Amino acid sequence: MAGSGPPGSGALTTRLEPAVADRVLALIGRAAETDGTDPVSEQGVHAVRSDGDVRHLAWIAGGEVVGYAQVQPGHDPHPAMVEAVVDPAHRGRGIGTDVVREALGAAGPGARVWAHGDLPAARAVAQRLGLAGLRELLQLRRTADRGRLPDLVVPDDISLGAYRGPEDDAEILAVNAAAFSWHPEQGSWTERDIAERRGEPWFDPAGLFLARAGEAPHELLGFHWTKVHPPQGSEPAMGEVYVVGVSPSAQGRGLGRVLTLAGLHHLHERGLDTVLLYVEGDNTAALHTYERLGFTRFHSDIAYGAPANR
Repeated sequence: MAGSGPPGSGALTTRLEPAVADRVLALIGRAAETDGTDPVSEQGVHAVRSDGDVRHLAWIAGGEVVGYAQVQPGHDPHPAMVEAVVDPAHRGRGIGTDVVREALGAAGPGARVWAHGDLPAARAVAQRLGLAGLRELLQLRRTADRGRLPDLVVPDDISLGAYRGPEDDAEILAVNAAAFSWHPEQGSWTERDIAERRGEPWFDPAGLFLARAGEAPHELLGFHWTKVHPPQGSEPAMGEVYVVGVSPSAQGRGLGRVLTLAGLHHLHERGLDTVLLYVEGDNTAALHTYERLGFTRFHSDIAYGAPANR
């Protein structure tokens, strides 16, 4: 634990200097190693070097970046979202409370802050600020001891193939926007979001499955984007059901299950015994589908905000 001293301060900005961004990313890495869970989402990590609509708060004390918060703008009807992290060596001094208070105040009415893993320290900050849990994002996992995967049976009227390249991006974005119009983060993906992920070391075009109508092969009905996480600490490499999107026009045909199974078989063939995914806690239909495929709850992320009656 660092010695006593001033809690520090920071100012919101739309762009971090490269050296500060490097220090923020290093801080996020240290916190993830200490806590066993990522304190900032993948989207948030990408945004650390962004100079777009996202605002950043690097909290400085004694010349060090000891805390960080990010304000992701809202878009009707979704509120602004905050993600925050404190360096493990500087915790217990009220920095987390100060950083979250500052970021929420700047984000405006209705803003919420994510507590990834809903760790005790995050719950304590929420309590001090009078915040209540308003949204739950569950991480589910399927392990090898859950038994053999169901066979993949592709209906005759569906053509299942792999990602060909950027020429598929516009169709993927269109299906993604329609399938996740209700989702505050996923539904707002842009060409830049796909391009950034296509440039990641984990990207594998063979793990991005596209389902098209057999009678209209140029019509994209849905997709399943898988991901592989490298070993981290005591955690082995594992796969992820990264995004499964089905066009509303193709709902009710069992396409979500077909796409999910295609990805799960792909990950299994790569020797990955554990597969994770994220799903909204109130998405009962998706939870039922995933639980039938052998997924169980691993942990939850909670979005805290001011209670509705305040």
